[in-house]
Parts: sequence; structure tokens; C-alpha cells
Amino acid sequence: MDETLGTALRRWRDRLSPLDVGRTSRPGRRAVGLRREELAELAGLSVDYVVRLEQGRATSPSAQVVASLARALQLQPVERDYAYRLAGLLPPQEGTISTHVPAGVQRMLARLGDFPVGVFSADWTLLSWTPAWAVLLGDPSARTHVERNLVRAVFTAGPSGLAAWPVHQAGDALGPALVADLRTALVTYPRDRGLIDLVEELRSHSAEFTRLWDEGAVGPHVSARKTVVHPQVGEVTCDCDVLTVPGCDVRLVVYTVAAGSADAEKLEFLRVTNGVHTDGSSPPGQHGLFSAP
Repeated sequence: MDETLGTALRRWRDRLSPLDVGRTSRPGRRAVGLRREELAELAGLSVDYVVRLEQGRATSPSAQVVASLARALQLQPVERDYAYRLAGLLPPQEGTISTHVPAGVQRMLARLGDFPVGVFSADWTLLSWTPAWAVLLGDPSARTHVERNLVRAVFTAGPSGLAAWPVHQAGDALGPALVADLRTALVTYPRDRGLIDLVEELRSHSAEFTRLWDEGAVGPHVSARKTVVHPQVGEVTCDCDVLTVPGCDVRLVVYTVAAGSADAEKLEFLRVTNGVHTDGSSPPGQHGLFSAP
């Protein structure tokens, strides 16, 4: 009998250790792999929808849903493409931006749960984030795929970008670096319709983006000091670094604070009061890494 998407999802879920997604495998746990509830939260989907997918009652998931499930299940690229085909969809084509986050990167992030870390695609759309990112900058899960694009947010909503509250940064290095990234991405992914539309949209709605684009702005990402004005604890000053992953076109944005500082105490307070464990694990119902559908 040919395999269905539902049977494949169950097989992939059963093989994934809770430790791989930043959870502690507590004594008495009966599930061999991930529970359906855990997969649903990791993928940003409802439990009922995951159940219907596995039972074959939901037969037409969107490409975004399949991509989110592939990230949550830490599938290899070949397995991800297989999941698309089982869903009756074409896998991502050459010349288009990938939303795949390698399993090794996800395992690393699951162990960095006490750091605010966001994972972005080549066009700067937020794909995944740690719970600490959500408590420091605001939970992105309520935002749509379009609203999770950092370049769009910076040039149309202001320098705070995707944060739910003000973020201040000295200098103006971010704008040129983002424009340079989009220019490079357009050369690398010339067939990506979403990227082409994003550039056209920003040229139509942002004079600053148009100026930087027409000037051929270039600029590398550099370490930056950012002050987050958090509604619970006030100002939290962090170092912000952009890390690239060799062999794949995703970027990690990492916020850190000096150990023992007042900022570290504030970030720890936010983690504890929002249920994020300092060992990178999370209590029942929360996880070490969230994925955008």
C-alpha cells in the first residue's frame, strides 16, 4: 500500500526525541517520540488539524503548512520534498527561496532556549524563534507570513522592526545591510515571485528603501547594541549579532546580555514569569523552538 502523508507524519513524529526540540524527557513519559500536541505547537497548528492530517481526514494542506511541519519534524531536504509530494504539492523549485531550516540548526537552537534567537530566510522572513525571543520582543505567532518580514517591517513600520514594543539602536547600519541582502537574494533567487513582489512593494511605499536601492547600497551586518523598551521591565540593553549558517541560506539573529548584569536579571525575570526554563527546556505546553506556519 502506498504511504500517505498521515502515515509519514506519524513515522517522522515517532522518531524525533523530545530532547531534539528542547524538551526534557520526564520520568513516566510513554510517548516514544513527540506527542501530537507537541508537534502542533512546534508547527504553529491546532492539535485537531494535526490529528486530521494524520488520520487522512485533512487532505489538502497548504505549502506553508507542509513547510512548517517539515521544520518542526526536522526533516532532511529529500524528506521535505517527499512530504510536499504526498500532500499533492510541488516541492520548492530551484531559483526560489527556501524556508527549510536544517535539522542540525534546529537541534542547536533547541539547546539555546534561554537566548532570544530568531531564524530568518534569505528574504528576511522570520521562520522560527525561541521562547526567549517571544518574551523579549513580543510573540510573533499572531503575525501573518507577510507581517513577519523584517525588511518590510523596518522600512514601513520603523526601526523597531518585528518587535511589539520600541527598540532603539545607535546608527543606521541596519537599513543598508538589509537592502544589500535583498539585492543579493534577487540574484541568487531570480525566480522567486514573492521576493520580486517584495522589492517592488518596498520601492513603491518607502522612499528610504528606494533611495538605498537606487544608490546600490551595500553593507555587512555588524554587531549592534540595541535597547528594548519592554512593558514589564523597562529598558533591556542587548548585543545583537547576525550569524549565517554555511551550506544553507538562513540567518540567525541572536540577542545576548552580559552575565550578572542588570539586563541579565531583567531577561531572567521575563523568562521565569513567562514560563521559560533557564536550562532551555519548557514546561508542558511550551517548547524550545517555535515555527511559523
